[in-house]
Amino acid sequence: MTDINALTSFSYQLLILLTVIVSKAVVSHFIPHEPLRFFQFYCLQLSNKVNKQGNSSKQQTIAGFVAIIVTLLPIAIILWLFEAFVEVDFLWQALLLYVALGAFGVAQANKSIAQALVANQNYLAKQTLNPWVLRETETLSSLGLSKASIEMYLLRTLQQGFTVAVIYIFFGPLLAICYRLLLEMHYCWNCKLLKFNHFGRCAALLSNIFQWLPVRLFTLLLLFISIGKNFTLFWRLSKSLFFQLNNNIALLLLALNLEVKLGGVALYDDNDNPKQKRYKTSFNDLARQPQTTDIIHAQHKVNLVLYLYAFFSIVLAVIIETMVS
Repeated sequence: MTDINALTSFSYQLLILLTVIVSKAVVSHFIPHEPLRFFQFYCLQLSNKVNKQGNSSKQQTIAGFVAIIVTLLPIAIILWLFEAFVEVDFLWQALLLYVALGAFGVAQANKSIAQALVANQNYLAKQTLNPWVLRETETLSSLGLSKASIEMYLLRTLQQGFTVAVIYIFFGPLLAICYRLLLEMHYCWNCKLLKFNHFGRCAALLSNIFQWLPVRLFTLLLLFISIGKNFTLFWRLSKSLFFQLNNNIALLLLALNLEVKLGGVALYDDNDNPKQKRYKTSFNDLARQPQTTDIIHAQHKVNLVLYLYAFFSIVLAVIIETMVS
């Protein structure tokens, strides 16, 4: 009986996931919104209170870990207890998943950036990209804007969409919302900024742990679409990154699929320490720099992986339902 319940649960949660994705896409098209905006404000205010630059690096790291515990644990307990009083399970799971999934405006923003670059409106492209990235956009050339847009679309889709969906399907809505809250802490306390270099380490580590399995599933699908092209070469070049606790393998495989160079130097501005230059890992170094058209090509590649995941999930759900019946 337990095995049957587990099998039918997959189909049930997949139905909720697809329903929420369609619902949020429609709502976001008419009313752009971010349900976690208040939580982002809370995280910034919390860090202002407890992240003391005068403390040692160890004290700042401990403070960051404690900030996660005192924020996330009460929310998780309240949601877990409240679930017992909810009569309509479908609506409860849908609500948590709706909040956990990231904003659906990233695709439109990406298209707007590409359109602005084609029209030589670099300032508009910079203004459109700026809310979606941590890096400084004012100094970016059209090539830099193209590269940043490609990376932004991939990472946002991976972190706020694909990972949330995978965690929800396999572990349920409570863990999905906890992961998304943790991800928002990581965004607000990003280690790339000097003042959060130690304070944000625990949030970065934990969010990478949550993302590890979904990102590897995503990269396997990204490899799958290269079958008949350079599948063996792509695997040889990327396999050393497979077990690393980061998203580098996804960036490398997308760079290889697009035949462009990604990564490299980026500038960050955290007000207290303006214009910090960070040397990030470069991917596919020998390839050309990305052009404006590669923004759209990258979006199509990423979306193709998402469609493949949805297709395989639906096929699996149909097989499961056939077996159960």
